[in-house]
Amino acid sequence: MSDDGPMHAQREDAAPDAAAPAHPYPRVTSFRSRRSTLSDRQQQTWDRRWPELGTQARDTDGTPHGPLDTASWFGRRAPVVLEIGCGAGISTLAMAIAEPHLDVLAVEVYRKGLAQLLGGVDREGLTNVRFIRGDGVDVLEHMIAPDTLTGVRVFFPDPWPKARHHKRRLLQAPTFALIADRLQVGGVLHAATDHAGYAEWIADVGDAEARLSRVDPARIAAGDVPMSVRRPETKYEARGLRAGSAITEFLWEKRS
Repeated sequence: MSDDGPMHAQREDAAPDAAAPAHPYPRVTSFRSRRSTLSDRQQQTWDRRWPELGTQARDTDGTPHGPLDTASWFGRRAPVVLEIGCGAGISTLAMAIAEPHLDVLAVEVYRKGLAQLLGGVDREGLTNVRFIRGDGVDVLEHMIAPDTLTGVRVFFPDPWPKARHHKRRLLQAPTFALIADRLQVGGVLHAATDHAGYAEWIADVGDAEARLSRVDPARIAAGDVPMSVRRPETKYEARGLRAGSAITEFLWEKRS
């Protein structure tokens, strides 16, 4: 999610990496790594906190990192939630403050967004957020063990509205299958989009994943889910709502 930049995470004009090795869950390389300048304060915070709180999805030679030991990294055993495309992390920060019993893995490609969230985590003195810079599918495939996640959040992924670009969309059948594999039984996937066409796509593909089922709205209203589904409204979301863009929320549960 991009909370203080464009609403849609990973919106860039780079084509997928044709040289990337084939594997069961195709990576969504629909972004281009870009340089961004951090402020002096952001750089100081980055230098001080990133070695402890952050890591890359791949080494500099392109080798993917293996499964994370989250208990060691967080210093405790707690339910783990993965957020793909956290952007600058306005929602990530607010939800982490509200849920200190959950450990959050915030995944983002862009260093500027991670630096902004890192600054917020540092200011608030949070201990339940860690950062991964890289592709979300890469993280799911290589860094997350099966049946370990309490939740996955994907807020406002890039809709790639042109038909010829639909193959670049993050939420496709292989990604849903991978998320279902990484969730614990009873774990949930929470997705949101402001693009009507993508909402239809997400609904069709998500409902087709046999291991996932929609969560009854009555259970959501009663709070009978393992993580909060109340997102703070960002300024870009508010702008979209004023422009008439409807927000569609999805919540699936892994049933087996």
